[in-house]
Amino acid sequence: MTRVFSGIKPTGHLTLGNYLGAMRRWAAADQHQSDALFCVVDLHALTVDHDPARVRRLSRQAATLLLAAGLDPELCTVFVQSHVDEHARLSYVLECVATDGEMRRMIQYKEKAARERERGGSVRLSLLTYPVLMAADILAYRSDAVPVGDDQTQHVELARDLAVRFNQRYGHTFVVPRATSPGVAARVMNLQEPTAKMGKSDDSGPGIVYLLDEPDVVRKKVMRAVTDSGREVVYDRQARPGLANLLEILAGCTGGDPADLSGEYTSYGALKKDTAEAVVEVLRPVQDRHRELCADPGFVEGVLSGGAERARAMARPTVDAAYRAIGLLPASSDAGVRAAR
Repeated sequence: MTRVFSGIKPTGHLTLGNYLGAMRRWAAADQHQSDALFCVVDLHALTVDHDPARVRRLSRQAATLLLAAGLDPELCTVFVQSHVDEHARLSYVLECVATDGEMRRMIQYKEKAARERERGGSVRLSLLTYPVLMAADILAYRSDAVPVGDDQTQHVELARDLAVRFNQRYGHTFVVPRATSPGVAARVMNLQEPTAKMGKSDDSGPGIVYLLDEPDVVRKKVMRAVTDSGREVVYDRQARPGLANLLEILAGCTGGDPADLSGEYTSYGALKKDTAEAVVEVLRPVQDRHRELCADPGFVEGVLSGGAERARAMARPTVDAAYRAIGLLPASSDAGVRAAR
């Protein structure tokens, strides 16, 4: 089977964008059609200033929401990144293959570093190198496909480049992965800033629908969404980004087509009302299941423990092979076994 890897970073509460753009597809398709691993990538949350207790809390919440969204531990592997040492082990080896220029060309590094400097903060080295850790996340499992939003495709391209370069220099070790992306609602935009992604790390709460928002809060946020000048309801991502965002959200929730849906409305108010109700209904089963899982924390802990064990067993042979290929001396226990042979 095709092996799929993807992850969620616990830097904020998960959003409607996370669900429509990734999590729903993971549950509905990827876990059934592939050998799938889904990870809470908590090490990535350490690249900027953070509250340790909040990272732990958000990591647990993210794992619980992945299960609430429909991921089945009988069908896929759900785990926390830091519970599997192979991610950090491989990351350093890949840093020895990557170049400084590649890291500094990463668009997200440029954007995040600029924001940090504007706030007067220092930029952590890990912010520069975290795309290599992301590559290690992917390559450790010999992943064939990586479902990501379009803002992350550059990082998957880096993983491809590092895999090819390593294989050419040190012998074939890694599978060269490819990025895959859903269509409609692949990138849900901020309701107050429709040209910016609905990011969980943002501070503009009124423009972000969180997965655990109460129904009335969801309705209020959608009804207050920024729209565009003019009265005609048309789908035009470039000229009418606010309207297009609402139509894409409605399409993502109902399975329709944004352009077709635009022809069904003659007013912004009616579109907003239907979009709000569609979002409430999409989130309802996720929230219900989340409450059930929170009442049984032992189940979630068991899933993460078992998932880490399976992930470790999958990653270790590849990472050990990479260590041997690049020239590292095997540990004494391994050397003893080889000598005995």
